[in-house]
Amino acid sequence: MPDTLEDRRILIVASDGFEHSELFEPLDQLRELGATVEIASPEGGVIKSWLDGDWGDEIESDLSIGEADSADYDALILPGGVINPDKLRTDNDALDLIRSFYGAEKPIAAICHAPWLLIEAGLAEGVTMTGYDSILTDLRNAGANVVDRAVAQDQGLITSRSPQDLDDFVEAIADALGVEY
Repeated sequence: MPDTLEDRRILIVASDGFEHSELFEPLDQLRELGATVEIASPEGGVIKSWLDGDWGDEIESDLSIGEADSADYDALILPGGVINPDKLRTDNDALDLIRSFYGAEKPIAAICHAPWLLIEAGLAEGVTMTGYDSILTDLRNAGANVVDRAVAQDQGLITSRSPQDLDDFVEAIADALGVEY
């Protein structure tokens, strides 16, 4: 197994209110492994993180979600927080993009509250998944097989519970892209 992601392109989809560590840590770790990682947001431009109960650091997105094409990427990452996935689950472009990655059988990684997006995209039924404690009932109601562990991987979907699981989350993404982390 190779030890670099040099030839891999990864897209992170986020809006204002993304959980700070759930975007920045995968972004930094995957770039350190050599991946090209880009960020798409609803409008493009600057988006703000949520950190310790208040607005945190900003980051410039590379493109708008409407401009993103799953054919250009090898994997999709959906950071959590409460605000970010709650906004995105009503964004048809975001949902269509998620479905496009899934249809192309490319890994989709969602952490914390981001599995809400997988529910909204119609991808949770019959899939083993995990997520933040407060969305586990939502996952069950959507037909997911809910487990309580750092990472659940099933049918191309990688899910994690919270920032405490970020190292395992990133390792699962790298593994899904064929790199031992």
